[in-house]
Amino acid sequence: MVPAVASGHVGNLSTEQEAKLRELWQSVLKVYDILRDLEEKKNDAPPPPPKVEAPKKSRWFGGWKEAEAPKAASALSEEALKLVSDGEGDNSDLIKDFEAAISAQTPESLRTMFMASLKHEHPDAVVLRFLRARKWDVKRALVMMLSALNWRENISRVDADILGHGEEFLVQDEMNGDEKSKTIARDFMKQIRGGKSFIHGTDRENRPINYVRARLHRAADQSVESIERYTTYIIETARFSLTSPVETATLVFDLSNFTLANMDYAPVKFIIKCFEANYPESLGAILIHNSPWVFKPCWKIISAWLDPVVAAKVHLTYGREGLEEFIHPSQIIKELGGDEDWEYNYQEPVPGENDAMKDTATRDALQRTRDEIAHKFESSTKAWIADPDSARGNEFKAKRDILATQLKDNYWQLDKYVRARSLYDRQGNLRPGAETVWYPHQAADSDARLSDGMLETKRAVITTTTFPGIAA
Repeated sequence: MVPAVASGHVGNLSTEQEAKLRELWQSVLKVYDILRDLEEKKNDAPPPPPKVEAPKKSRWFGGWKEAEAPKAASALSEEALKLVSDGEGDNSDLIKDFEAAISAQTPESLRTMFMASLKHEHPDAVVLRFLRARKWDVKRALVMMLSALNWRENISRVDADILGHGEEFLVQDEMNGDEKSKTIARDFMKQIRGGKSFIHGTDRENRPINYVRARLHRAADQSVESIERYTTYIIETARFSLTSPVETATLVFDLSNFTLANMDYAPVKFIIKCFEANYPESLGAILIHNSPWVFKPCWKIISAWLDPVVAAKVHLTYGREGLEEFIHPSQIIKELGGDEDWEYNYQEPVPGENDAMKDTATRDALQRTRDEIAHKFESSTKAWIADPDSARGNEFKAKRDILATQLKDNYWQLDKYVRARSLYDRQGNLRPGAETVWYPHQAADSDARLSDGMLETKRAVITTTTFPGIAA
């Protein structure tokens, strides 16, 4: 059964929600213009004069102090500030976050960051996550989205490093890397080989399930950097198993045989921050399973950190019966008392599995196609925003969906040239352009849908030529 599209998602927007979506897109496009203006001003500006430092004054006991410099005014133009501040109340933190997110960006770099973050998803689906997370406050949603993009590109280097290098690179680093690289690689691979966390199957709402075996974690077993990279890798990999209209996953924290020696608050904080700040609206349910009494004081601390929206998704479950409310018995793994005869086994990277990434010519050609589709999507978005209620506006709205499908199909063509293969590729779970396969009976259905999807894509390409105003 195909899950129903939830309110506030692509395909089920109220008039007010759709207006907010257009408003946020308009703000994003305005940021591009602002960055272009800043870039031009920097290129035209004369070099700054050399800085001369004033002598410092001092006196015993600090009687004389150099006067504190006044706080620097925002480098943003008044036009830019209007995107995040209405002049009412204290918006200084929002402005600060906005500046931090875009200060080092150009229009091209920001576009590249956004497109890289989409993967196979509809651009609106990604944007709507931030709107829902900020309760449809466009200004806060904009800053949240830009901050997440900045984290992704410049702090965690998700695409260039974590996904771009992948497991095969880490196996090589275990043997041949420098001391730091070896440590990170060894710690990462120990976690994935041991199955501390893994993705398998779906719940009753067809959401992919990410299991975390808390008993396998000890803080001293890996560096903080390693576990943060591992956590990000699992979250990102789980994204590839999402098939519209499903946009969220279920987390099962298995606390069977948990002791206080397994408790480590740092990664818990990181996971919370990831889902609240960088991957908002990505969790459908969180199951705290088989928690012992010693976990109660830990949970009291952790629950205080949770956003109320996330906290509302947490459920305490015990035994098979507790899981059955969320997962069909046939899809509960036998380790947790279910009927599915499946267990986690790690398959090592296969030599040469990432050879496609060496084919930079094909990669670049596919990327150029992606950039062209993205440009058309942006142009169609501008046309839709300009006249949303007219027949012409509706034509561009429909064209955006067709272009989003083309972006999805293009991504799956591009995928093997930009993303290193994962365990879930080697196992045959992730199938480019088709639904993820977790159970044997799904394979034939997945192949059939893939064939149908290719046909629909060809039809969609033909259809794009019928829309006026923008070259297909």
